Amino acid sequence: MKKILAFLFLLLFLFCPKMKKENSEEYYKKLRERMVKEQIEARGIKDQRILKAMKEVKRHLFVPEAYREESYNDYPLPIGEGQTISQPFIVAFMTYLLEPETTDKVLEIGTGSGYQAAILSLLVKEVYTIEIIEKLAKEAEKRLKELGYSNIKVKWGDGFEGWEEYAPFDKIIITCALPYIPQPLKEQLKEGGKIVAPMERNGIQVLSLFTKKGGELIEKVCDYVRFVPMRGKIEQEKEE
Repeated sequence: MKKILAFLFLLLFLFCPKMKKENSEEYYKKLRERMVKEQIEARGIKDQRILKAMKEVKRHLFVPEAYREESYNDYPLPIGEGQTISQPFIVAFMTYLLEPETTDKVLEIGTGSGYQAAILSLLVKEVYTIEIIEKLAKEAEKRLKELGYSNIKVKWGDGFEGWEEYAPFDKIIITCALPYIPQPLKEQLKEGGKIVAPMERNGIQVLSLFTKKGGELIEKVCDYVRFVPMRGKIEQEKEE
């Protein structure tokens, strides 16, 4: 009797879509395609390279297992250590504002789980990403290597200082809110380069695009957003 029940359970598992869906690559692929169509393309982002990258990167592998069923929904999700992975549209929109080119060398401040870096890696030549939380940095580095993203370098450290060893950068993307752009990041950005960052302005956050002209950053406010604050030196300055 036990053998018969075990056999019936096996048949149920093999042929019941509801039980199989959590482990189905096809299931997650359909969720990604719907995410891109309904959350990103429908909101005006038409760049085919970005849409293709958003379809290719498996977002469910960049969130804790408990949240995988929600990984393609239109909101941020916790990734541990008080940090979050941004909602898909914001990732796509920040990428769009950056205007990534295949020859670009990009610096990212705030690796998180590595999702934004993975998206960028399909669009640019090299990605250098810094995460201040050691646990997240190590997990992201391991995850990105296992998934085959070979053009990404991960560093555990304070993004305030940038990554001078590999400067200058064509583009810089910052995925945590800050009151101003640190001087080292300004200096490590090429003339004509761009920075996309959530900026703190009088109690609110705005998503800004900066372009470096004549050594100065020219700001354009693009949207209202909500990000976790930048940690490290810039956080310590607020407390002083």
